Amino acid sequence: MKIVILAAVADNGVIGRDNGLPFRQSSDLKRFKALTMGKPVLMGRKTYLSIGKPLPGRTNIVVSRDPGFAPDGVAVARSLDAALAAAREDAQKSGAAEIVVIGGTDIFEQTMPLADRMEITHVHSQPEGDTIFPPIDATQWRAVARSDHPAGPRDDAAFSYVTYARA
Repeated sequence: MKIVILAAVADNGVIGRDNGLPFRQSSDLKRFKALTMGKPVLMGRKTYLSIGKPLPGRTNIVVSRDPGFAPDGVAVARSLDAALAAAREDAQKSGAAEIVVIGGTDIFEQTMPLADRMEITHVHSQPEGDTIFPPIDATQWRAVARSDHPAGPRDDAAFSYVTYARA
């Protein structure tokens, strides 16, 4: 079962601000949907709260140690190991070949050593923010595909889609 990290990261590493996205990238949201549909998505509680509702067409697995956290329509796991086990089971039942990790920083840091691939949208801007993507270690990861794009009509900045594989 492949583990894939999926994130939109500004040139300065920022991925969030005030529990929301620090940029508007409609093009990336379409890619996000295409890469996650039909697959289990794993996220932390703050990421789930920033989205505000379960993502349709995907099993939403949220890691939270808060025993009172139990929103409708999501599976809550009390640890990353429990979340990964639930995601593997769901993927096997549904025939999905991947588990997609969608944030936030703590979850990215914990899953980076376990991930097989990263799908990163590098957003060419320098927004202010309070949530940072972990550094991509060039000794562990290599870019295997890249496509550069100008900002679309509903995008704040130009961007590059980069696929990283284990080095």
